[in-house]
Amino acid sequence: MYESIAALLERMVCDQERLPAGDARRFFHSTYLRTTRAIAEEIGQGGFLDGAWLERWDLVFAQLYLDAFDAELAGEPVSAPWRIAFDVARTRPELPPLRHILLGMNAHINYDLPQALIAAITPDDFDDPATRASRARDHAHVDTVLLALVGAEDDEIRASSRVTPLDRLMGPLNRAATRRLLTESRAKVWRNADVLDRARREGPQRYAAVLANLERSCEAKLVELTRPGQVLLRLSRHGFGVVLPKDL
Repeated sequence: MYESIAALLERMVCDQERLPAGDARRFFHSTYLRTTRAIAEEIGQGGFLDGAWLERWDLVFAQLYLDAFDAELAGEPVSAPWRIAFDVARTRPELPPLRHILLGMNAHINYDLPQALIAAITPDDFDDPATRASRARDHAHVDTVLLALVGAEDDEIRASSRVTPLDRLMGPLNRAATRRLLTESRAKVWRNADVLDRARREGPQRYAAVLANLERSCEAKLVELTRPGQVLLRLSRHGFGVVLPKDL
């Protein structure tokens, strides 16, 4: 794992160059690169209650994506959610950029983020009300940073020659749906992290079983994203994110 977000950003810039022009995997990667820069800026400005912890969490979180990225380029197995995102990028590169970004976002937020949270929050931290509240507030503040980027990301997408007139017409609705996606799915992530925390206290086998359930749920959500039509509007009706049953 990288020692700083600065080192992480250097790696991500290099990884961008590993993907040839026209590779649909570049859409999510470039979006994630920009959001990582924004998080780094917010840490530098003292925007989080515990900037040092937030950086540790962000490095763990990013490493999960980078591990999947490296495995994909090496032809090695990846988790089911990332397998769908990468396969669609390879076999259906003509899809709108937003679709590829959403696939990557769903794999990384719904599946990777709960794992990153419990890697960066110990059971003792979960049990301490003050520490838990601090972590929850910083987790929520990340939403504020991400929501501020939605308009800029939409401009990046709209600049693509692959955006159709319908995509441009749907821009305002897509931006609203993206904002809801972020807030709703990340709220569910915090809840899922709590379920994973309880599972890890019961032992490795229990944790593996709950994580496998999360993987299947995330896989189903990504399959839904591969279907034709305006996926953001469809998800607005069906709900964003996934939820692990508390009594799983």
